[in-house]
Amino acid sequence: MSSVSHESAKAALEAAEARFIANNPLSKKQHELAIGALPGGNTRTLLHTSPFPLTMKQGKGAHVWDEDGHKYLDLVGELTAGLYGHTNPIIRETMLSTFDNVGLSLGSTTVQEHKHASLLCSRFKLKRVRMANTGTEANMHALAGARHYTSRRKVIVFSGGYHGAVFSFPNGKAAPNTVDKDDFVVVARYNDIGLAVDTIRSTPDLAAVLVEPMQGAGGCIPGSKEFLHAIQDAAHEVGALFILDEVMTSRLAPHGLGFELGLKPDLVTMGKYLGGGLAFGAFGGREEVMAVYDPRVEGSLAHSGTFNNNTLVTSVGYEALKRVFTEEACVELNERGDGLRERLKQVTKGTKIMFSGRGSLIGVHFVDEAVEVFTCGEDIQGKERRDLRDLFWFEMLEAGYWTTRRGFVALILETEEKELEGFVEAVGKFAERHRDIMAL
Repeated sequence: MSSVSHESAKAALEAAEARFIANNPLSKKQHELAIGALPGGNTRTLLHTSPFPLTMKQGKGAHVWDEDGHKYLDLVGELTAGLYGHTNPIIRETMLSTFDNVGLSLGSTTVQEHKHASLLCSRFKLKRVRMANTGTEANMHALAGARHYTSRRKVIVFSGGYHGAVFSFPNGKAAPNTVDKDDFVVVARYNDIGLAVDTIRSTPDLAAVLVEPMQGAGGCIPGSKEFLHAIQDAAHEVGALFILDEVMTSRLAPHGLGFELGLKPDLVTMGKYLGGGLAFGAFGGREEVMAVYDPRVEGSLAHSGTFNNNTLVTSVGYEALKRVFTEEACVELNERGDGLRERLKQVTKGTKIMFSGRGSLIGVHFVDEAVEVFTCGEDIQGKERRDLRDLFWFEMLEAGYWTTRRGFVALILETEEKELEGFVEAVGKFAERHRDIMAL
């Protein structure tokens, strides 16, 4: 790309940021207040954006409003957890009914935890399941169970993989806050069958292979069916467990993406939307593996968590999955997502904008070179344009679309088709408006 085009991109970005500051004085003021109590002004790093983050005031249906009164179509979808939108009537009814007729935090086992667990087992083809509070916890307990079951320590993961707040592996290495860092072996390329199988076969003391069937935080990069089956087979060949992280992807098919692809994992981890909008995680799988958490068995592992079986989340999660995100609703939403992705590709043809993903989850990328398909983050490493990505984010806000700055879209069930068409139109206008810096 020419230096003139780089200068044009810089000027466009500076102008967009200046408009953002001018248009959002109340969000700016709230951020300045928040830094007096919270390091950096928030308690969730992902939500920080410079020069300051927007502060949202309200959500209704598939829309959110910020403190300055701007309305947005919510395409963040709480990073897949906001599947049901912000004011689903069935969820509201269940919350009130639980509060009035059951109560919160009973400090005991309840009928409701069994009902929710049974539905999860039936829907996602699990023999046994246990519940937690987050996807991070689900992966933590799954890994502890795998290590106990195999009496081994090492775990193979993949570059670009994200398995929770303390299990992140960007750019081929463990993030600084990754726990048990020395126990992880990071395969340098996702979707590379030969490299993955060789690493699995050559790693001693291997307890498990942990993988997302589509990398989420890593850029919405789907794993090929051949790749996922190959590493599943290789794991079993060496006596390791195959753990499928479906915290984000269980919403991509009626019984989870793994089942759709014909996989038979030893353990599956889940979370996000399965709490119906409340904090939730779960892990489950083969009966004999899950027995490591059976308190009736001598030598079993403890699985603690004050809110694991909280009456509110088990009630809301159950009703939402049973009555709202039915198998039919799942198919329809993901078909809409696939259609949206194709329309976005069409209006940005010949530009630096690329779209990846599957179903209702979409990744947005900006690269200097034409790349038809990429199978791992390393395929576009060094080619991505952060300045163009930031410009897109600022200008989509101006157009009324709330997306993540890193380029991630998660559809909400209540989003109307005409609103998605509006987003396609806004993206097309963006590409046309900045043809001088977006054209390949």
